[in-house]
Amino acid sequence: MERGLPPSGARAVSTEDDARAAAARGTIAAGRAVLGIELGSTRIKAVLIGDDPSAVLASGGHDWENAFVDRRWTYALDDVRTGLQEAYRQLVADVHRRYDTGIWALGAVGVSAMMHGYLAFDADGELLVPFRTWRNTSTGPAAAELSERFGVNIPMRWSIAHLYQAILDEEPHVPRIASLTTLAGHVHRLLGGRDVLGVGDASGMFPIDPATRDYDEVLLRRFDDLAGGRLPPLRSLLPQSLPAGVAAGLLTADGAALLDPSGALRAGAVLCPPEGDAGTGMVATNAVAPREGNVSVGTSVFAMVVLEGPLSHLHHEIDLVTTPAGDPVAMVHCNNGASELGAWAALFTRFAAAAGARMDSDSVFEVLFREALEGERDAGGLLAYNLLAGEPIAGLEEGRPIVVRTPDSRLSLANFMRAQIYGVFGTLALGMRVLASEGVRLDRMLAHGGLFRTEGVAERFLAGALDAPVTVGDAAAEGGAWGIAVLAAYTRSGARTDLSAYLRDLVFAGGASRTVQPEPGDVAAFAAYLDRYEAGLAIERAAVTAL
Repeated sequence: MERGLPPSGARAVSTEDDARAAAARGTIAAGRAVLGIELGSTRIKAVLIGDDPSAVLASGGHDWENAFVDRRWTYALDDVRTGLQEAYRQLVADVHRRYDTGIWALGAVGVSAMMHGYLAFDADGELLVPFRTWRNTSTGPAAAELSERFGVNIPMRWSIAHLYQAILDEEPHVPRIASLTTLAGHVHRLLGGRDVLGVGDASGMFPIDPATRDYDEVLLRRFDDLAGGRLPPLRSLLPQSLPAGVAAGLLTADGAALLDPSGALRAGAVLCPPEGDAGTGMVATNAVAPREGNVSVGTSVFAMVVLEGPLSHLHHEIDLVTTPAGDPVAMVHCNNGASELGAWAALFTRFAAAAGARMDSDSVFEVLFREALEGERDAGGLLAYNLLAGEPIAGLEEGRPIVVRTPDSRLSLANFMRAQIYGVFGTLALGMRVLASEGVRLDRMLAHGGLFRTEGVAERFLAGALDAPVTVGDAAAEGGAWGIAVLAAYTRSGARTDLSAYLRDLVFAGGASRTVQPEPGDVAAFAAYLDRYEAGLAIERAAVTAL
């Protein structure tokens, strides 16, 4: 439940609650509320915040799924439109239930979405090929060549790798490309008509120069030489890169009608630069200053660590991206997160229903996570691989979810669930070992995502996996939709202070959080588990070949 609000339909239990509800109603009616939308890999979520950016006033959402079409992961752009409308419709309904009012105007709007991938449009704005998401791993030759030519790690999911692979493959659409963008950039164009990106999202398209906080001019020219005249200059195809706090246009009449086909919503709200889910995760956990890091867990799982200085070597496990303000960040990105865990939870949900004990999914997750705490620290010898898609950190072009154990392992529900949660953090821990070898220091690691809703479980295992304290804030489950709403509020405020100070002093001051210190027994057990996990990747490779 959002902080400071009574349950839907319930009577406020104190004068303070009544005052909060009245203040929220006044903010919404005056058109000062701020809307944040994030298009995640399994859910499109919309949240509304008010004058106090730390408190969520209302929310709405829409579930969606990627499809594997012609051996590529994709989403239909028609589903983007319908999903946005449904998430906004649910948010408006939530506002009406809570405050008995509607939404006629907004103070600011922000859009976030999954980073990377490939959205190529022609001069008329028509999509040239189906959206290729971050999850695709068909760009290996392009990523390898660009990494060598640039001297910077270019991961397979980056937009520039997709573009160069299309050039190498001589795809017929390449000569018609007039613009490239990300999913957040595409939605921002629908809402505001401008071809821009937040610098954090832009850093997942093409390398950013830390000095200018814009695309690296030297590497742009190097790419143009590689393209050999088969494209216009790359800069002309990329969205304009903007730092947090800079206004990125206004909500147009067409954009307002897209969100709210009823016609109630008026145009004119300020738009902040659209950002990627990595950047909004950093904002949602207050991890945008040097020596701070965050872990985001969803369909993918990734860690972001704000750097004090450059890394000494190129590492294929590490992306160099930026915060929404443009500060350098080391990113460990794993294509596979909690999807396989969710599939097992769905199986147990169905088992409960078949046994006559109907439970909602939240209750099932609570039971299973609590059971994991009862498991042995080494998960009883079980190994769980959550690899539905390819995993570059593990050197896998495709994935095969597997549970494997030796004859002397101890199979129990507790050990099984602990192995599944360990598996979510497996490849992440491999990447974090690389950062540790570079001497990167962390003062704190913050975590967010639905995996942390059951208190005391996932954060404990993550602390053991990283051998570092892990903090979960009270807004952790709200995730990137709240993070982009905060960035929109920051833009509307005039950005009179730097982003880190804004978050510290106005958003997270006095906010509740919980911190788990790593237990030595958990650290040692996970290190041993990770050694077995790494050795067992040979099983994955064999499964990809055989199945």
